[in-house]
Amino acid sequence: MTTRPWAEIARGDAQDVEAAVQAANDAHPAWLALGPSRRAEILWRMGDVIADHADELAALESRDAGKVIREVKGQHLSMRAWFHYYATLALHNEGRSIPLDSPHITAYTTREPFGVIGVIPAFNSPVLLGAMSIAPGLAAGNTVVVKSPEVNALSLSRVAELSKQAGLPDGCLNVVHGYGAEAGDALVVHPLVRKIFFTGGPDSARIVTGRAAEHLKPVVTELGGKSANIFFPDVRVDDVANGVIAGIFAAAGQTCVAGSRLLVHRSIADELVSAVAARARRIVLGDPTDPSTEMGPISQEKILTGVRAGVTAALDQGAELVAGGPDSPTPGGGWFYAPTVLGDVTTTMDVFSQELFGPVLAVTTFDTEEEAVAIANATEFGLAAGIWTNDLGRAHRVARQMVAGTAWINTYRAMNFSMPFGGTKASGYGRVNGMDGFAEFTQSKAIWVNTDPTPVGDPFVLR
Repeated sequence: MTTRPWAEIARGDAQDVEAAVQAANDAHPAWLALGPSRRAEILWRMGDVIADHADELAALESRDAGKVIREVKGQHLSMRAWFHYYATLALHNEGRSIPLDSPHITAYTTREPFGVIGVIPAFNSPVLLGAMSIAPGLAAGNTVVVKSPEVNALSLSRVAELSKQAGLPDGCLNVVHGYGAEAGDALVVHPLVRKIFFTGGPDSARIVTGRAAEHLKPVVTELGGKSANIFFPDVRVDDVANGVIAGIFAAAGQTCVAGSRLLVHRSIADELVSAVAARARRIVLGDPTDPSTEMGPISQEKILTGVRAGVTAALDQGAELVAGGPDSPTPGGGWFYAPTVLGDVTTTMDVFSQELFGPVLAVTTFDTEEEAVAIANATEFGLAAGIWTNDLGRAHRVARQMVAGTAWINTYRAMNFSMPFGGTKASGYGRVNGMDGFAEFTQSKAIWVNTDPTPVGDPFVLR
């Protein structure tokens, strides 16, 4: 929280990426030849080792980017389950038998790894976001090169070191530090890197996907959002107010699924907004390494500058300042911004559609279910949505109408290794996690076996 430098890391360049990719490429045949059982054993141990070092890893991310220790320690403890899950999937990388009319043809598919994959995770939770690609990538038989975020880089380096303790062979997991335009670009365009997994913002993704397209290279992207957290009139405000708080003020709003838009039925709007504002004013800001701290600083000065500008613009455009804002007191010495609630936000205001990546909640009211759905879907993003109602029919109905990769009902910001995660529209494409995500790390091969003793008929006719 001091904003002062505390560590120096290497500024990797194309030469460093070349060395890492060559190491991964050299290691790939032996890693694949180990077979799924042996890969599963190593991944299982990786999960154990990472979780055993949760305190150390949490301290690195807390100090490096202001992450609250109580959250990141939980993330790192959960790595045991994440890696164990993918260890089991290493044993279930199954193809299919395809029925055909001919009795002489046996047709089947196999799922095969790409080879070397490139992973570029975001700064806000690099171990968790990185593991979403590292673990399934290794389980599927790929080797991995990671370009760590230039902010919050140290925890992934430590994970790479810990993987050696788990028995991961040399070259299977490689971490290169550096800037996106240098090390990141070199990774994306390297001819031996067969697929890219990128987490970041839409502007960066346009560059990454454009460069990958030059080399006809597939990319999976997760790009953030402007998620709607929708509250219908049949809920009890006292029971659900923390659902708003968890959606936007956890992690200081620096999460891709932040529920930064509160859509609330007009009949309960005053009560819910009042309750949320009161809780926002009581949020404990401070040293992120202190277990009592609820919200730490923003990780980067440029993001803080953007948050300040976004709130100022919203107020100039007619939003009401309900809590927080530019004049609220914050701890000294860090890039803090007070939890902020903006009321009377309309769909034409910038804060309704632009992601600030900070602790700013934009409140918009609605009168009907149809209006709520229309407002929720009225941005370029489509990552997540929250739906709060005691009407089960409405819950399922609205969830199906959300143009988003995830819809949470009566909860928010929940994630699990077994549930697919990703977005649509400007929030990205492809999936990580679960069986859907695991499939992204392999490609299907079709195999035809002809047992006809006279296999060749007319050579000019398609079989």
